[in-house]
Amino acid sequence: MPFALYVLGLAIFAQGTSEFMLSGLLPDIATDLNVSLSAAGALTSAFAVGMVLGAPLVAALSLRWPPRRALLAFLVVFLLVHVLGALTSSYEVLLATRIVAALANAGFLAVALAAAAGMVPPDAKGRATSVLIGGITLACVAGVPAGALLGQLWGWRSAFWAIALVSAPAVVAILRSVPDRASDTTTPSTRAELRALGNPRLVVTLLLGALVNGATFCASTYLALLVTTVAGLDSLWVPALLALFGVGSFVGVAVSGRVADSRPVPLLVVGGVALGLGWVVFALTAGSPVAMVVLVCVQGALAFGVGSTLISQALYAAPGAPTLAGGFATAAFNVGAALGPWLGGITISAGLGHRSPLWVSAALVVLALVLGAAAHLVRRRTTRSLASTA
Repeated sequence: MPFALYVLGLAIFAQGTSEFMLSGLLPDIATDLNVSLSAAGALTSAFAVGMVLGAPLVAALSLRWPPRRALLAFLVVFLLVHVLGALTSSYEVLLATRIVAALANAGFLAVALAAAAGMVPPDAKGRATSVLIGGITLACVAGVPAGALLGQLWGWRSAFWAIALVSAPAVVAILRSVPDRASDTTTPSTRAELRALGNPRLVVTLLLGALVNGATFCASTYLALLVTTVAGLDSLWVPALLALFGVGSFVGVAVSGRVADSRPVPLLVVGGVALGLGWVVFALTAGSPVAMVVLVCVQGALAFGVGSTLISQALYAAPGAPTLAGGFATAAFNVGAALGPWLGGITISAGLGHRSPLWVSAALVVLALVLGAAAHLVRRRTTRSLASTA
């Protein structure tokens, strides 16, 4: 894999850390800025909304820029708003920086996915995607806990400074290692990319990605409740199990990247079935600490292995629209990240118990499997019909 891919992975590591680290910093932010905890929580929601709405729009705006210029612009903006966030004493300004950071993150990820696909042979998109998604999983393993630790030691602003510092070397490295153009030197057209997005295979892939990611975030969001109230473990186990989930995620992305290009359908079918069954087993055995430790790691690997494969399949489904396909894939996965926890919260509020998010996760994966099977049958029938009339 080209060195430039790992540079992009470093930048995505910083961006993933920024997206998820606020969960451990919200009380300090609320106290420091003299706002309510719910108002501080809106900082997280603002980032999520910016990712969902901004990914396709910002990706479309960047189509006329060379990849290196677009990546540098997004990353420099991302770095600067974190500096501003670390300096400001205004809640309104901090909220605005989170929205702008999300837009920059969404645009960077969309362009990075397209650029990565252009840096490798046409049949290696899965491996290239796994390097980038690996940055997100490393953020879960190391970046988020490190951000929380910095917040405890030197205040929440130090975590924002750390994001800016980690992003800085990526700016220099992108200048030196990312080509102005991918191997395909044609300048993308917004109209041409929009036409390519009409592929039904891409639409189905995006829906599957949203469902699978919804299942992942539904379960992981309520993991702390499962650890303390269902398994009966001390709260000190929560960060350890979250880190273990991140380790499993990293392993899943790394392994799936080696298979996603050559055997994507078997990987998605077998991995999807195993993922759905895993959530069922997790729901049934969540009271066992041993089972929880094992399944947290296994489900992290399966969830991110299947999820990263779906991202690469989105790029394969729209070879004529790599940037917008990356943008819509980013949006779809963030829709899932918002939908899953919301559904899990509904079941808990309805009195169905703290295991109920795991059942929701299982249902979402089953729905993805049914949708994928139905799309496959429709495609086969269409192919046969066309062959018979030829």
